[in-house]
Amino acid sequence: MQLDFTKESLQEGQILSFDKPYGWTSYYLVNKIRYYLCKFTGIKKLKVGHAGTLDPLATGLIILCTGKATKGITEIQKMPKEYIAEITFGATTPSHDLETRINKTYDIEHITMSLIAEKLASFRGKIQQIPPLFSAKNINGVRAYKLARKGIRKQLKAAEIEIYDYNILDFISPVIKLKIKCSKGTYIRAIARDLGERVGSGGYLTALKRTAIGDYLLVNAINVEKFKKKLNFL
Repeated sequence: MQLDFTKESLQEGQILSFDKPYGWTSYYLVNKIRYYLCKFTGIKKLKVGHAGTLDPLATGLIILCTGKATKGITEIQKMPKEYIAEITFGATTPSHDLETRINKTYDIEHITMSLIAEKLASFRGKIQQIPPLFSAKNINGVRAYKLARKGIRKQLKAAEIEIYDYNILDFISPVIKLKIKCSKGTYIRAIARDLGERVGSGGYLTALKRTAIGDYLLVNAINVEKFKKKLNFL
């Protein structure tokens, strides 16, 4: 990543790839990087936006755009995404990940690699997916997750998404590790939920890392601590 930033280059527009830390919201990352860049260059106001959020419990690639480059955010958001996901069978949570506690448990003795592979095949291509209740979907002007955290359950409408490809990387019962390449708007937590239902054991997401957005790769991203050091903040 080019770190020789000037006021002019940032305002003209830069596209920056970061490895989002675990536990951070996408908005927190945006605010942190904006602060560091403004402090470094002396800019009082700098437009910075992200080209696609990641859940707080997810890590990996997030793209930030500055200045005039924010006009291209929509195009970046349309690009295919690639994730490494770990799904644990035998239990469910209301949020379909580790944000909430396990609410049901199931038997897993019947789960085999062949059963998982058979059920996964139905996810390939264009499918209808119901977003998680704990999501940023808008319900009458309110984010769905805010209602869910208050115990208010609203039925969300299914949306068409596309799973371009997937690979089973590992399976040590009850955890399966998958690489998934998918379209904009895909909820990997919903895949965990639906796959768990189809194998008859329940399932929830226990780890998620985004490794690519189009041609932007996680291996070329920089983490926040290294970024701070480059800007002499430590």
